[in-house]
Amino acid sequence: MTPDAARALLVEKRRETVARLRGLDESWADIVESARDANIDDEHDPEGSTVAVARAQVSSLADEGRGQLAAIDAAIARVDTGTFGVCERCGATIPDARLEARPTATRCVTCAAAR
Repeated sequence: MTPDAARALLVEKRRETVARLRGLDESWADIVESARDANIDDEHDPEGSTVAVARAQVSSLADEGRGQLAAIDAAIARVDTGTFGVCERCGATIPDARLEARPTATRCVTCAAAR
């Protein structure tokens, strides 16, 4: 994969991840706002999930998104330094098919499987 193709793929993944995080932030704000003025006893409500569960789900998804964003930024840095597509463990070239499927990969398939 050429550096330009890698950068384009990573920039698009970054844009998608930032948009997803923005949506999760909005969901968080909506949950907080809806619970603010309500007299909710969500721990004892037999109808559906609790507000706490909804907050935990959104928080978990946001944490995952921030981790993905960090991995994308690290991959862009590797493009800039010329180390993108080089296995951090053995130094072999990471196949293009792997990078297309997982552009933030830092290890070749063999090293990733060896963990």
